Amino acid sequence: MRISTVTMFEQSVSSMNRQQGDFMKVGQQIATGRRVVNPSDDPQAASRAVGVSQSQAVTQQHMDARVSARNALSQSESVLNSVSDAIASGKTLLVQAASDTLSDADRQSVASELRGIYETLIGQANATDGNGRYLFGGYKDDSPPFIRNGDGNIEYIGDENIRAQRIDASRLMPVADNGAKIFQSVAIGAGYLAEAGQFDVDGNRTGGNAGSVTFKGPQVTDPADPDFGETYTLTFDEDGDGNPTFEVTASDGSVAADGAYAPGQPIAFGGLSLTLEGTPEAGDTLRIGQAEEMNTDLFRSFEKALAVLENPATTPAGKAELRNSLNTVMREFDNGLDNVLTVRASVGARLNELDVVDAVGGNRMMNYEQTLSDLVDLDYAEAISEYSLRQVGLQAAQKAFVDIKGLSLFDYLR
Repeated sequence: MRISTVTMFEQSVSSMNRQQGDFMKVGQQIATGRRVVNPSDDPQAASRAVGVSQSQAVTQQHMDARVSARNALSQSESVLNSVSDAIASGKTLLVQAASDTLSDADRQSVASELRGIYETLIGQANATDGNGRYLFGGYKDDSPPFIRNGDGNIEYIGDENIRAQRIDASRLMPVADNGAKIFQSVAIGAGYLAEAGQFDVDGNRTGGNAGSVTFKGPQVTDPADPDFGETYTLTFDEDGDGNPTFEVTASDGSVAADGAYAPGQPIAFGGLSLTLEGTPEAGDTLRIGQAEEMNTDLFRSFEKALAVLENPATTPAGKAELRNSLNTVMREFDNGLDNVLTVRASVGARLNELDVVDAVGGNRMMNYEQTLSDLVDLDYAEAISEYSLRQVGLQAAQKAFVDIKGLSLFDYLR
């Protein structure tokens, strides 16, 4: 068989190109640090690597979301800490104002300090996250959630929902509580409250009593009583001789207790006990109910305290109004503080949960990185050995081409 010079040249060039291609491929792997540079290098590994990379990207998104959630919750926790301090300071002032040694001028000074706390509390309720988003407005976070209405009272206009953020594939975490839950609610099991005054059919207070009756309690004596949990109204009247009497009626109109009024004598009804002092007038009333059925608005509690402190208490009825109102507001402050602390504890629990989810997410990311490395990363020791081998092969092909190129019949012609 005759082999032409052209065939020898073509085979030599083809061998050099193949050797050079293999040599450059290994060089590219070393330069990039990846065994699979192109999908054709290992189609199965490349396909699996795409799936792992997508999972890695989703995990990274959740990690970024947890950073955002942690910032929002940390800011909420800081504000709630300030709110709880404000409520505690407000109650301290009310305890001071309830002292009989204070004059009206002294109580005016206490009211001035309490108003400062009140305005601070409104500012905290309208706190932002530093990016212009209001913390306690729910999903309506582009405007202040609390405003003063036409009557001068604080009104919540935010969203009733709780803003949430997905921090993991299976966890949608609330990252901000709405203001109604924090400032206009009480914790479950807050107990009973009593309030003296005149009330409309909806239970809203419309005025004070004419007499000088003050109350202590109510105290829970029998939670197993079948009527426990009802809302009651205690009304004073007079018998035929002008002696004061009382009647306690439940919300359905049934009479729970009645009889002659005796100062200092406890009145029992519906698993509760209420002790009264002072002299009532016919028509004076007290409303007794569970905390969630009474005033749950923390701002209204401040307003009630300010109203009674800023008015002189010179008459027996005025002094009774002062004592009763302060007693009621102090209990409302206690309930409000318990509620804020409950929400704050929930925020703290979510921050702890973020730490746990972060640890799990970090381990998951490490597993993805290890899997991705096993699929596409380069074994440098093996690659360098392969690189040296391909270099020798290329040099051998080049040397063979040089030797073959020198073979010609013309060299033997004389």
